[in-house]
Amino acid sequence: MPRYYEDKPEGGACAGVKEDLGACLLQSDCVLQEGKTPRQCLKEGSCKALQYSFFECKRSSLDARARFRGRKGY
Repeated sequence: MPRYYEDKPEGGACAGVKEDLGACLLQSDCVLQEGKTPRQCLKEGSCKALQYSFFECKRSSLDARARFRGRKGY
């Protein structure tokens, strides 16, 4: 679930997606109940939609066509 911040300092093109992915991982059952690290939970498939959004945002920042289409993410 995306969160939008107006008074948050800029942290790059994908900062919002990255922060939401981190929050999702820290609040997942994998971390809270099973006691695993967020990295292990990410490899197991937790927060898959946000992981894909972060990947697409990072990829679009390297893509030369992104200057015409705009960056993906928020």
